[in-house]
Amino acid sequence: MAPEPPLLTMSGITKLFPGVRALDGVDLEVQAGEVHCLLGQNGAGKSTLIKVLAGAHQPNDGEITWRGETVQLKSPIAAMRLGIATIYQELDLVEGLSVAENVFLGHEPTSAGFIVRTGEGRLAAKALLARLGHPEIDPARHVGDLSAAQQQIVSMARALSHDVRLIVMDEPSAALDPDEVDNLFRIVDSLTADGVAVVYISHRLEEIRRIGDRVTVIKDGRTVAVGLPAADTPTRDIVAMMTGRDVAYVFPPRPEEPAAATAEPVLRVQGLSRKGEFAPVDLELRPGEIVGLAGLVGSGRSEILETIYGARKASTGTVTVAGKQLRPGSVRAAVAAGIGLAPEERKAQALLMTESVTRNVSVSSLSRFARIGWIDRGGERKAAQGATRELQMRPDNPDAAVRTLSGGNQQKAVLARWLLRGCRVLLLDEPTRGVDVGARAELYAVIRRLADEGLAVLLVSSEVPEVLGLADRVLVLREGQVVHTAPAQELDEHRVLDLVMEGSPTP
Repeated sequence: MAPEPPLLTMSGITKLFPGVRALDGVDLEVQAGEVHCLLGQNGAGKSTLIKVLAGAHQPNDGEITWRGETVQLKSPIAAMRLGIATIYQELDLVEGLSVAENVFLGHEPTSAGFIVRTGEGRLAAKALLARLGHPEIDPARHVGDLSAAQQQIVSMARALSHDVRLIVMDEPSAALDPDEVDNLFRIVDSLTADGVAVVYISHRLEEIRRIGDRVTVIKDGRTVAVGLPAADTPTRDIVAMMTGRDVAYVFPPRPEEPAAATAEPVLRVQGLSRKGEFAPVDLELRPGEIVGLAGLVGSGRSEILETIYGARKASTGTVTVAGKQLRPGSVRAAVAAGIGLAPEERKAQALLMTESVTRNVSVSSLSRFARIGWIDRGGERKAAQGATRELQMRPDNPDAAVRTLSGGNQQKAVLARWLLRGCRVLLLDEPTRGVDVGARAELYAVIRRLADEGLAVLLVSSEVPEVLGLADRVLVLREGQVVHTAPAQELDEHRVLDLVMEGSPTP
C-alpha cells in the first residue's frame, strides 16, 4: 500500500510586508497524529507562518497542500472548515460571554436557523470539556471569571467543536504552573492518539523533549531545518540553528571574587511573613550579589518579592534598605529607598503597552524632568535613550510603542526604568518568561553586568537551571518555607527538585 501523504505541507511560503520580507521560502510538513514543534527566535517568522496557516495572512508565493490536495486558505473560516484551528498565545476569547457561548461562537446550535438553543450548547460544551479532562468547568460561567489555564481549555474546546484535524498551539504553557503543564501534555497526548496533529510553538526547549515528535527551525524568515527528531537532536544544535551561532555558555561567568561577605547588606529582611502565603523569611542581600529563590509555583516566591516591594503588606517582620526600615505595604517607600521590581506579568503589571519606550522607561522618574508643572520632553527622551542604549535595546528607537518590541526587549525596557531610577535592589520575577533563547543569553549578561556594577539582585524563576546559572546563593522554598540555603555552586537541579518536593526546613 502507498504511504499516506502528509496531513499538511507548506512549500516555499513567502510573505512580504511593506519594506519587510517576513517569510522567504519557508517549508513545513506535518503528519497526522504527531506533535510537530516549530522553533525560532522572536522575529524569526513563526507568528507570520501560523497566521498564513490560519488564513489570516495570504502568502505572496508558495504552495499549501492539505491531505494531498492543493488548497488556498483565504480566511480563518476557510482554514477552520478544512479542520485547522489555531490557539494563539493571547487567547481570543470574549470575556463577557459564557464558556458555552465562546465554545460555539459563530456556529451556535439553533432551531429554525435563528433561535439559539442554549441548553443544547451547554450540554455539548460540557461533553467537550470532559473530553479534555476538565468536567469541573461550568459551561454557564463567564470566561472572564476563569483562570488562565481554564481559559486555555475553553479555547481547545472551541477548536474541538469543529471537525478539527490540526491544532496550532502558540506558547501554550507560558502562563501555566508545572501541574497545569502536565495536564496540557496529557491533553495533547489524547488528541494525537485520536489522529489529531499538533503544531507546538514554545521557547522552552525542555518541553520539546517531553512532547515533540519532530522539529522544524526557522531563522530570519527561512527554514534552516525541517522534521528533525525531537528526542535525538542535541539542544546545542537546536540553539545554534535558531541563533546562527554556537552558544557554548548560556550563562555569563560569575566574578572570580564574589560580593564580599563582609560588605554591609543593602537589603535585610527579618522575620517577614504573610499569613497563608509564606512563613517568616530571613535573608540578606549585598551589593553585587545575585540571590535566587527556587521553588514550585505557589511556594511563596513571588509573594515574598511583592511583600518586599510593598505591593503586599506583611503580617510580621521588617524590610530594611541601607539601614533604613521601610513602612510595610508601601510601594512608594520601597521605590524611594531604591527597590525596583520587574514583575512576572510584565505586560499587565509593568508596561504601558500603547505608550512609547521613553514613557515606559521614565514613568518612575518623571519628577526628574518636571519644570514648573511641565515635563521636559527632550530631557526625558534623552535620559530614557541613554538607559536603553546601555542595555543594548533593539530597535534603538525611544519613540517606538513598547507593544511592538520582542519579549526580550520589553523586559529590557522594564530594567531600563529601574536603571534610570538608580535603584540599589532589583527584584526579578520570571525575568525570561516568553523570551527566546538568544535574547535570554543577552538578558543573563545584562543581569550579571548590573550586579558586577554593584546592584543587588533577588531573582525568582520557575526554571531551576536559570536560578543555579545566574545566582551566587540560593534559597529553596517549599510550601511557603525556606527549606535550604546554599551557594549555587553547591547545588544541582536534582538536589533542588528533591528539596522542593520533599524537603524539610534547614535545622
